[in-house]
Amino acid sequence: MEISSGVAAPETRKCPECGSAVPVDERYADWCSACDWNVDPGAADPEPGRIAAARRRLAQEYGDQLAAEMERAADGGGPPARDTATVLASGISLLVHGMTALLVVTGVLLVVLGWETGVQPVIGVLLLGTASVLRPRPVRLPKDAPVLYRADAPRLFELIDEVGAAIGTTGVDAVVVAPDANAAVTGYGLRGRRMLLLGLGLWEILPPQQRVALLGHELGHFAHGDIRRARLTHGALHSLSVWLHVLAPMPAVRLLDRFVNAATFVPRWAVYGLLLLLDRLTLRASQRAEYLADASAARAGSTEAAVGLMDRLLILGSVEAELRRESVAAQMLGGRGGREARDRAEEGLWERLALHAGAVPEHEYERLRRVAARRGHSVDSTHPPTHLRRRVAASGGSHPAQVVYEGPRAAAIAAELAPARTSLARRVIRDLAG
Repeated sequence: MEISSGVAAPETRKCPECGSAVPVDERYADWCSACDWNVDPGAADPEPGRIAAARRRLAQEYGDQLAAEMERAADGGGPPARDTATVLASGISLLVHGMTALLVVTGVLLVVLGWETGVQPVIGVLLLGTASVLRPRPVRLPKDAPVLYRADAPRLFELIDEVGAAIGTTGVDAVVVAPDANAAVTGYGLRGRRMLLLGLGLWEILPPQQRVALLGHELGHFAHGDIRRARLTHGALHSLSVWLHVLAPMPAVRLLDRFVNAATFVPRWAVYGLLLLLDRLTLRASQRAEYLADASAARAGSTEAAVGLMDRLLILGSVEAELRRESVAAQMLGGRGGREARDRAEEGLWERLALHAGAVPEHEYERLRRVAARRGHSVDSTHPPTHLRRRVAASGGSHPAQVVYEGPRAAAIAAELAPARTSLARRVIRDLAG
């Protein structure tokens, strides 16, 4: 007698190209793993601007070459060779900051020594104002997001410290909790204290060990350094971006507008070229730092967790869309049910988001991996292609987890994050749709 397992067989259809069985799931695109039919039915995302487009082209240009260097290093072939790009980038950054300092000195001299003409002090004030806009600014803690310190979340900071120790660095001074599907580290304040940005849209969809891998990756930026995050280079990139914005052509409505556009043409393209050059000099080292941070993720959370984290990065667009859908649905319900409906939508938001991410089948992940390889998907324009990051992380050997995140520790950290989860769920439901 044959006993049914009670589990329905997945629905399939024949591939119109090769005739192979194609799984059918109304939530996702039908595609064939045998011949790649319909593997990439959508259009590639448009580039957000010339600078970002240039960065992505550079990332593709380095592509397999840099990944191969990192794989050789993982196999015992020695660290990747360093070049003079970092020295040149530092020199250009000093030149950019020198221009800002020159504006300050010139402005002060015109204000102090030019009172007899009456015009020079005005020019001096304008130069000082320009220098004020261009000056490097320390990052400040946000005022519109929950900020946790060690006393607020001792178990969370204990976990961060343990991950830091596992990869050879220290922890952070503050954790900023945000609703986004993102995570990052940076320095803040004049003393350069360490800050971790923890986006619940990413944290909540990760299994426990992938959360450790995420912390290992972010803290890995402190352990290995990243020239683009250094104050000198980061400030220079900021100044050049501001210059490019100031020199941008204005609509040629009047004759004066055309004259100004013509007068700023050469300096505008000079600044643009300098920004591209600084990007080119720093991007390769920055992408190498991303690969090294991925290696830190594997050491802290395990290779399996680090590779799984790369897969979760592929569905971040779907996660952000789900957050917007939750917000829109709550706004529509709120029109009929008022505050009670919105309260119900806020309750359990992050759990529903985790279920949404957890329901993505392996067949869809495989499709996204193939699409990522075709399009060169990356988290943003400064990151290496995600499929190469996954490949390099997997090639570094099978690392067991050095830090374990489960049981009472996971429950305690969830309790420490509970107030932030509640307030940010309210923000998502009430603000994101608008």
